[in-house]
Amino acid sequence: MAIVELVLPKLGESIMEATILKWHKKVGDTIKLDETLLDIATDKVDSEIPSTAEGIIVEILFEVNSVVPIGTVIARIESNKVATAPIKAASPIAEKITPIIEHQKPDTQNIPTEIVPFTPNSTVDIISNQHSASKFYSPLVISIAQSEGVSMQELQDLQGTGNQGRVSKKDILAFVEAKKSNATLPISPIQNTPATPSIPTSSPIVSKPSHVYDLVTPDFMQSNGASKFASPEEVIITGNTEIVEMDRMRKLIAKHMLDSVQTSPHVTSFVEVDVTNMVVWREKVKALFEKREGTKLTFTPMFIEGIAASLEKFPIVNSSLQGDNIILKKDINIGMATALPNGNLIVPVIKGANQLSIVGLSKAVNGLANAARNNQLKPQDTQGATFTVTNVGTFGSIMGTPIISQPQVAILALGAIKKRPVVVETPAGDAIVIRHMMFISMSYDHRIVDGAMGTQFMAAVAKAYEAWDPNRQWFQYV
Repeated sequence: MAIVELVLPKLGESIMEATILKWHKKVGDTIKLDETLLDIATDKVDSEIPSTAEGIIVEILFEVNSVVPIGTVIARIESNKVATAPIKAASPIAEKITPIIEHQKPDTQNIPTEIVPFTPNSTVDIISNQHSASKFYSPLVISIAQSEGVSMQELQDLQGTGNQGRVSKKDILAFVEAKKSNATLPISPIQNTPATPSIPTSSPIVSKPSHVYDLVTPDFMQSNGASKFASPEEVIITGNTEIVEMDRMRKLIAKHMLDSVQTSPHVTSFVEVDVTNMVVWREKVKALFEKREGTKLTFTPMFIEGIAASLEKFPIVNSSLQGDNIILKKDINIGMATALPNGNLIVPVIKGANQLSIVGLSKAVNGLANAARNNQLKPQDTQGATFTVTNVGTFGSIMGTPIISQPQVAILALGAIKKRPVVVETPAGDAIVIRHMMFISMSYDHRIVDGAMGTQFMAAVAKAYEAWDPNRQWFQYV
């Protein structure tokens, strides 16, 4: 029999780490190929990880709630199905594994070991290239180190209390506090070299990836220059009250929002739109549409169609800003803010929205919304958005001032559709008629999108909605 090392697989193009939520098996259990081994959480999305081998689990290396880098060995399985590739013998890893197996199964001495290659993530690579020590630092720890002037050498010397000596947020904050009070700093007995200059702001080591978010706390907010949050000791609790801790997703959302406000100078513009033609057309065709296409026709895909067409005309709104460089996105991937039953929000992404017909958009919108509400989204379903739409009108709001989803530069909010008396021009003169009206609002990053550009884009969206053909035959566009 051989020992197979199971690694945390790559879950998406930009995902670097995941949190372990639940182990479905324990040491000594038998597991089949492709049977679910554990549940993990990435940026808002929970996923099941299947086993890549079958056999008996002899070791589980991480506990629940551990944050694990992609490519890390998370468990070991004793399997009688050995890979066709030759097994490496007498490697340092094999020497470490054998005593572990002997401890749990005395009759398994001299077990050959099948090694699954470990592919470190980009953060580990960057640090390892500059320092021989192979320590992993989370983006949160690196961000705090940068803001507090902690050098890379000091970070290397710091003894961590996390898993396998990993430096945690608590460790770096304690180090900073001790440094400020000139107390004795906890350093590794192996490293005792003088500290190097502080990490420069432009260093790639400290640039936090946009897709990685650590749990937010008031101490972290304050240490990163945010407004001071009241700690529990400062809150005066009177009367009949209840204290409820935020769940994991709400903490992530809070972190997203705080990061965005600190990153982008937000400006919000508003436009009123006559969507009567869209309302009339939908009422006329929605029953036949559902019968013919097998999916409901809502306003959301209709709105997204107009937005996608407008983004083709204004590529600057479909971009990102990195330092002094504007990154123009050729793909138009529209994130769709979706409310979950527990009150939280998630943003699945419609890829290539400008290339989809109204039927394709309807199926994409309904499919992603249903998957979100049933907790069936995959990590890639929430990645790669270049622009975001949020429908605040679903809950009765006539307009909103949404916060940009970084690293995008704009987000558009759709208000509620209301019947209102409106003055319109006719050949016989002005007349007051009842029309279906809606406000759209867009928050945009004023570093890159000026008021003129933002308003012109919104005017293009409004024109697309008002020019909707009430006699349109959708099946011609399939």
